Amino acid sequence: MKRKYNFGLPIFLIFAAFTILTSFIRNRNEKIDVFLVGDSTVKNGQGDGAGGLWGWGDPLKYHFDTTRVNIENHALGGTSSRSFQTGGLWQKVLDKVGSGDYVFIQFGHNDNGSYNTDRARGTIKGTGNDTVHVIMESTGNREIIYTYGWYLRKYIADTRAKGGIPVIVSPIPRNDWENGKIKYNDPDYSRWAREVASSEKVAFIDLNAKMTSFLNNLGESNVTGKYFFARDHTHTTAEGAILNARLVAQGILEIKGCKLAKYVIENPVYNFPVKIRVFTIGDSTVAKGKDGIQGWGAEIDKYFDSTRVMVVNKARGGRSSRTYMYEGIWHETLKEIKPGDYVLVQFGHNDGGAIDKEKMRGSIKGTGTDSIIVQREDGKTEIVHSYGWYLTKYIKDAKALGATPIVCSPIPRREWTENKIIRASEDYGKWAKEVAEKENVCFIDLNEIVALKYEALGQDTVAAEFFLEDHTHTTAKGADLNAQSVVEGLKDKKCKLRNYLAY
Repeated sequence: MKRKYNFGLPIFLIFAAFTILTSFIRNRNEKIDVFLVGDSTVKNGQGDGAGGLWGWGDPLKYHFDTTRVNIENHALGGTSSRSFQTGGLWQKVLDKVGSGDYVFIQFGHNDNGSYNTDRARGTIKGTGNDTVHVIMESTGNREIIYTYGWYLRKYIADTRAKGGIPVIVSPIPRNDWENGKIKYNDPDYSRWAREVASSEKVAFIDLNAKMTSFLNNLGESNVTGKYFFARDHTHTTAEGAILNARLVAQGILEIKGCKLAKYVIENPVYNFPVKIRVFTIGDSTVAKGKDGIQGWGAEIDKYFDSTRVMVVNKARGGRSSRTYMYEGIWHETLKEIKPGDYVLVQFGHNDGGAIDKEKMRGSIKGTGTDSIIVQREDGKTEIVHSYGWYLTKYIKDAKALGATPIVCSPIPRREWTENKIIRASEDYGKWAKEVAEKENVCFIDLNEIVALKYEALGQDTVAAEFFLEDHTHTTAKGADLNAQSVVEGLKDKKCKLRNYLAY
């Protein structure tokens, strides 16, 4: 007689246990999403630090174990608690919020504006249920305006309805001082934010009070220039953004029962801002010099935001577009270039030399595909191409690595005719422009920009202050003028590198 076995119950139990276990593992491995909504003090511009300005939402991620926490910064400059909602931005964030996610809410800087004119982002002061009916000047549509507190309560209610966890953050203080102290804005938006958080029983981080206390201990002279620029009393520098991110993280640790707290890193390491590199390649008019000679590549770094840009000057005196490549200098430079970097290219001064004798650094004139084979003194043969061919090669090589090349025409020599600087507009300046246009890259007509400056200064001043004995090599002052001219060219062009300028 065969024995019968009943596998049904054990199999069911095993399956149930497996389901529970896998669900448990999945839940443990799921990241907590943290959504940030607010104005430019949370995320300035595109979050790329344009003008050296940053919001605290960008460096906040460095305070968390990113294997367990994912931070999405949806803040947008210029918005108020009202316009972030009426502009449809809040709904896009809300659609992504899930159960257990956090939403950090900080508004106030732009709420004290007009109701229906200009940017039409103002809210009624306070936390009550007052309303104002207005007709929008730009569209003619009717809109009901509510209080600052009403809009905050809507963020809270919407977040809770999705199973999320709202956290209210008071707006950071402005860099306005009175009698040696930061003007504390607690009587208005900070107080109202705290009142709403208290009445709605949600977590509150008083960033305004935390930052005000920290800055007051330092004093105005130690704050302006480090945490804020003198030109802007609202938006923080990278240092200011890091400070506020640290204070927000501190605030999270102070919230009772906050699940995020266990994922806050004790000693965060900041890689912020992530620096791009600007490589300069060229001849002695670009290179770092000696014996009183200086090239503009050695002076240009001070015109960039040093928190976001590192200038790497790879120019080499005596080189032409041809020899810089033939000698392997470009090959070695390429090993350092990474995606997102920039390469400023300026050659021409040495390209007019002999092709097959003496220094053997001349290139074929023009931008064509002509070539010539020459024999060098060491017995090796070399295929020599046109000036335009070499520039094109630099451009394509840089692009292949994900870098952005920018072509500059060579600076003018100190050569005059009838009080006018002799231009390179019919040779190297012209050819550089032709190559840049053909390859669709930014072109800076450095030759023309500098020539106009020289003419405005006059022959005697230019000779005495900007050049040494010869007509090609500049002093440090001349190099600085040329660096300023490169910056001027960047500002006039549709080149993203201009967003990294310090001025």
